[in-house]
Amino acid sequence: MSTDQTLYLGKGDGPVHLNLKMANRHGLIAGATGTGKTVTLRVLAEGFSDHGVPVFIADAKGDLAGLCQPGEMPGYFVKRAEQIGLEDYTSSAYPVTFWDLFGNKGHRLRTTVSEIGPLLLARMLDLNDTQEGVLYATFQVADDEGMLLLDLKDLRAMLNFVGENAKALSSEYGNITKASIGAIQRRLLVLQQQGGKQFLGEPALDINDFIRTDEDGRGYINLLAADQLMQQPRLYATFLLWLMSELFEELPEVGDVEKPRLVFFFDEAHLLFDGAPKSLVDKVEQVVRLIRSKGVGIYFVTQSPLDIPDEVLGQLGNRVQHALRAFTPRDQKAVRAAADTFRANPEFSAAEAIQNLGVGEALVSTLTLKGAPNVVQNTLIRPASSGMKQLPAAQRKYIIGSSELGERYDVAVDRSSAYELLAQRAEKSAEAASAAESKQKAEANEAKPKTSARKRESVWESMAKSVARSIGSSLGRRVVRGILGSLQKG
Repeated sequence: MSTDQTLYLGKGDGPVHLNLKMANRHGLIAGATGTGKTVTLRVLAEGFSDHGVPVFIADAKGDLAGLCQPGEMPGYFVKRAEQIGLEDYTSSAYPVTFWDLFGNKGHRLRTTVSEIGPLLLARMLDLNDTQEGVLYATFQVADDEGMLLLDLKDLRAMLNFVGENAKALSSEYGNITKASIGAIQRRLLVLQQQGGKQFLGEPALDINDFIRTDEDGRGYINLLAADQLMQQPRLYATFLLWLMSELFEELPEVGDVEKPRLVFFFDEAHLLFDGAPKSLVDKVEQVVRLIRSKGVGIYFVTQSPLDIPDEVLGQLGNRVQHALRAFTPRDQKAVRAAADTFRANPEFSAAEAIQNLGVGEALVSTLTLKGAPNVVQNTLIRPASSGMKQLPAAQRKYIIGSSELGERYDVAVDRSSAYELLAQRAEKSAEAASAAESKQKAEANEAKPKTSARKRESVWESMAKSVARSIGSSLGRRVVRGILGSLQKG
C-alpha cells in the first residue's frame, strides 16, 4: 500500500496529482466515446486501491473485470510511461469483489422494498404523480403497521390490502383508488420480468462489505456487473442512486479525513438525471453535498458536463475532461460549458484544447489543500497497470467462489414479513367471520330474539387491534426514512 498522500494522474506542465485529502470533494470524468474515459476511471480505481481506499464501480460495458489480473504492458503503454517520467511503472493485479443484481457474474446484490423506499421505487416504476401518492400511502400504512416489505410479494400483498380497505384508509392517508393500485401492480409485473424478483429481497446488502482492504492494505475494487442491467436504464440509475443514498444514511460522520473511506463511481451518469423531476434532482444535490462528511467521494462519468444539472455539477471539485467534438450547436455549448468550469491557464485556450485532445489526453484540474481549484493542465494520462483484456469466465468464477462473502449473499432468505402477516390476518378474519355467522344462526334459532349491544368488528378495527398487540415485536417498531425515502436501519 502506498504511503504517499497524492494519486498520480499524469503529466502536464509538471506532474498532475489528486490530493487524497480532497478526493471526497467529488469529481467528474467527461468526454466523447473513445477518448479515454474508461482508462482514466481505471487509473483512478487503481490509484485509490493502492492507497487503501475501497472503490465501487458499475461495469457498464463489462470491460473492467481485468482489474483483477496483471496488465499486458503493451508497447504504447510503456512508451507513455517513459514519456511522462513514470519510472516505477509495472504490471499489477488488484483485489476485486464481483457483484451482480442477477447473481450470474458476481455475488447477488439485493436490497429490500422497505429499504429502497417509495421515492426511488416510484422512479424505478415510472409512476405518475397520482400513482406515486398511492405508493407513498401504501408504504406509510406498512410503516405504521410495523410491516416490513422485503420482496415483491410483500408489496403486492400490501397493495391488495390497501385497495380492499381503501374507503377506511382514505380518510387518514388520502384518496386511494383501485385504478392506481391496478396500475402499480401492472408496473410491478414489468419490474419482475426485468429481474426485480431476484434483487428485491434478503439478505440485503450490508454497505460495510464494500469497505474492505486486502492483506496488503489495498482497497477492494467492488465491480457491479451492469452490462445486463444497462438494458433497463431506469432500473440501473435508480439502483445506483439507492446505493449512494444507502452510503449517506448508514455511514457515520467522520468530518475531514486524510483519505476517503470509499469512492463511488457513477458511470453513464446522464441516466440518473434523464427525465428526473426537480424534486429528485434537489435531493440528489443534497446527498452529494452532504455525503463528503461521511468520507465518501462521488465521481460521475459521462460524455458531457451538460448531462449533469448545475446544482450537482457545482459540487464536483476534481475534473478530468477528455475530448469533445463541436459539430452541432449543442456540442459547441458543451465545449464552452466544459471550458468555463476550469480555472483558466494563460498558456492555452481550454475551449480550443478540448476539441484537439488526443486519446489518453485530458484537461485536468484538481483541488488544492485549501479547496481552491488548480490551474487547468493539458495532461497526458498515465497508463493503467491492470489487465485490459476480457476476464475468462473460469477465472471470474474462481474469484467469486474464493470470496468470504459468498456464504452471506449467494443464498436467498425468505423470512416472515408483510405477505405472511397479511395472510395470517386474512385467515383469522375468515375464521372470525365464520364464527360470527354460526353464532348469529344459533341466536336466530332461539325462541326469544336477543339483541346484542356489541357491533361486529370491521376489518379495520380487527386489524388495528392486531397491530396494537404486535407493538414491541421485531416487526412492530416504527421505521424512519431518510432524505431519499430509504429505510434508516440505525
